[in-house]
Amino acid sequence: MTGLFQQFSKEFQRLIHEFQLPFENSILTFSILLFIILLSPMILRRFKIPALIGMIIAGVIIGPNGLGVISKANMDGGFVNMFSKIGLLYIMFIAGLELDLQDFKRHKNKSFAFGALTFLIPLIVGYFVCEHLLKLNSVASLLTASMFATHTLVAYPIVTKFGLSKMEAVAIAVGATILTDTAVLIILAVISSSGNGDINTNVLIHLSITLTIFSIIMFWIIPKLSRWFFRKLEEEKGSQYIYVLSVLFFAAFLAEVAGIEAIIGAFVAGLVMNSLIPHSSTLMNRVEFVGNALFIPFFLISIGMVVDITVLADNPWAWAVAGILTAVALSTKFIAALITQFLFKLKATERNVIFGLSSAHAAATLAVINVGYEMKILDIEIVNGTVILILLTSMVASFVTESASRKIVLTQQNQTSGFEDDTSTENNILVALNTLKGNEKLLDFSILMHDKHTNNKLSVVSVIESDDDAEVKLATAPKHLSEISAYYTSGEIHVDTNYTLDNNTENAIGRVSKELFSDIVLINDHSKSNLLKRIIGDDRELLLDVCDKTIFFCRLEKSFTDYRKIVLTCPPYSELQPNSRIWGNYVFKIARELNLKIEFYSTKETFARFEAYKNSKKYGTEISHIELTSPEDIMDYLHEFDASSLVINVFARQGSISAFLGMDSLPQRIEREITKIDRVFIYPSKLSAGSYNSYDDMTANPLSAGMETIQRISKEVGGIFKKNTDEK
Repeated sequence: MTGLFQQFSKEFQRLIHEFQLPFENSILTFSILLFIILLSPMILRRFKIPALIGMIIAGVIIGPNGLGVISKANMDGGFVNMFSKIGLLYIMFIAGLELDLQDFKRHKNKSFAFGALTFLIPLIVGYFVCEHLLKLNSVASLLTASMFATHTLVAYPIVTKFGLSKMEAVAIAVGATILTDTAVLIILAVISSSGNGDINTNVLIHLSITLTIFSIIMFWIIPKLSRWFFRKLEEEKGSQYIYVLSVLFFAAFLAEVAGIEAIIGAFVAGLVMNSLIPHSSTLMNRVEFVGNALFIPFFLISIGMVVDITVLADNPWAWAVAGILTAVALSTKFIAALITQFLFKLKATERNVIFGLSSAHAAATLAVINVGYEMKILDIEIVNGTVILILLTSMVASFVTESASRKIVLTQQNQTSGFEDDTSTENNILVALNTLKGNEKLLDFSILMHDKHTNNKLSVVSVIESDDDAEVKLATAPKHLSEISAYYTSGEIHVDTNYTLDNNTENAIGRVSKELFSDIVLINDHSKSNLLKRIIGDDRELLLDVCDKTIFFCRLEKSFTDYRKIVLTCPPYSELQPNSRIWGNYVFKIARELNLKIEFYSTKETFARFEAYKNSKKYGTEISHIELTSPEDIMDYLHEFDASSLVINVFARQGSISAFLGMDSLPQRIEREITKIDRVFIYPSKLSAGSYNSYDDMTANPLSAGMETIQRISKEVGGIFKKNTDEK
């Protein structure tokens, strides 16, 4: 018994020894860091401290200069350092990936203006302060001043959390990041490449050549390779994510080889993949989830680990240096944001968002100071002061950005703008299908349309026809719906699934759309119409008769990365329909998600209203207009469309103001001409009841149906005679 107790005591002491500080066991260290990532936001939330600040403070406490939980060797050379670098690259990659390129093009002048201000003002003021107040030489002053001009998007996850990544102020700040960090890191590359701080022509020539090679690979080769890869392995979502990570780190490696910092390569990788990864897609969700849950917190913790509290306690001048550096960094960034506010008449909250995003110094700042210290251009006092600057500016950036973002969201919720009220939020979407296989494109399309930041529902209905096999189909329906639900869940999208038994599929869809209060119905439309169907009415017409919702008939076969533009056609007066903004909002949303331009075929009046709506909603989508005097004129342009076009045709229901002669046969005629092109037919929801419907015993439907049938027969017969004439 005594021997057993001694053995137990020995093993217990060995276990206690593993917990001696600093932790050397990498698995234990990883576990502790994960607990910190988990608990620090929960604890600091009680004190209303942003989670980002909690990570940095936690790094100060557990770092080698704090309690010593993490050893300096582990921080500098172990997996902590590796994860920290990945997190830094991830921040820059996501910033480039989520940048709305259409909005950036629309605000590029503002981004260039703010970029110039937030680069030149800190650089000039910082150089003067460093040379005259801190008594640094010219090269050291230039290097330190360039540090003030940088900014790291540490607070970017905050605006993403509040759903503000698309707003104008964010686009301006992120766009300016391209200019400031690129300019500063080029200065750093020139100084570091010189070896001794002297800048010569050979350094500039070498840098120009390497950057040219880098640009060719990233902006020409990688996009072509990526489109091919996504097209070939579209169903392999896991493989797509691994490929995205490969591009990220390969771009970072190429940037280092080219003589610039890896973070610029990561940002360029995000820009390159921007148009290939829809912002609402499952792939984007996976990219953001892994980064925000794991890699980015490691980077934030590592920032705090660098702080050396003991040196600051022993050397009062270090505090003075830190105070001067921090004051210059924050004041010059605020001045740049203030001037930008006055130049472009922005609100105070928008100015604060710009200031918050541009005031944090971390990534490029660390790179600048590290190079300067290793080349013995800067001394240890500047290094320690810079670390304090990083901590304080990151805290200020987080507080300011979160406060401004919260005010903006509350203001948006309280505003009522009349004209845009009916489209300020998304509408409930119903997807009608029975199995996952063969409908993946339709599900992806519904994900593009759905906004998971709203409370609107996304539902799926499976209609089981009441025939001899109905019991077998009912037994397998839950399994199919479970597969469909899992497909949505992988993108963190909640979906309501339903199945129903009915003698008529169209009646069931119409009934369920009313029961679920759906506004949009999506249908996978791959039916082949024959002559008899075109005369007596096809499945589309049957559904239109019984379902009064806005219906999207979709034939989608290609990868979304293959699209280059949206071709949109509208009949005259479609803009006068009270529900036109519903489908108009979704067309713009799809264009924004896929970074596509729109070619609009319509009358001048319809286009003018459509463009006015675009401007009122502040969409940055590029749009061009081709005038049509009649909806059937679109047939003359169909031969110009290729497989890279997504054709969206807006039609009308009988009796609506935008209905036109020959409307029933036009969809079939278009289908015959664009058999290899993806297309969507949109039928807006029905208008309110007309004067005829006020009489129970009188309706215009039989008369209009008879006239339409005669028109269809005449068109088909005419088409037959025309075909015979052409053959002769």
